[in-house]
Amino acid sequence: MSSQMATPWRSSPRWEEDKEHNMTINFNAFSFARMALRKKGIECVNVDRELREGMTIQDFIDELGFEEGKIEAAFLNGTVRPKDTVLHDGDRVALLPPGTPGSYRLILGIKDMNEQENSSE
Repeated sequence: MSSQMATPWRSSPRWEEDKEHNMTINFNAFSFARMALRKKGIECVNVDRELREGMTIQDFIDELGFEEGKIEAAFLNGTVRPKDTVLHDGDRVALLPPGTPGSYRLILGIKDMNEQENSSE
């Protein structure tokens, strides 16, 4: 099908120099996020992605081109985590857009995480 699009840093001449400073994560997107990425030709179902070491979940969301508010929750290794969490080699990341029904928001921990993020602002 379509190949994974190169990210701007990957296409730079520094990519080869920085190869020892990268990591691989496993990535999935759900619902409207999946549809948006597919329109851009970005694979987003159980795909391995190379990222710069030290990137946060929010950095990754930004790199994918999502606007503010288009990703409501990020799962890191099966648990909802704040978007300022630093990613590590081998992490599993899943992105969920707004629109998850209320009861699932509570069960998945999305409601609690959003309340924590909003109270820290």
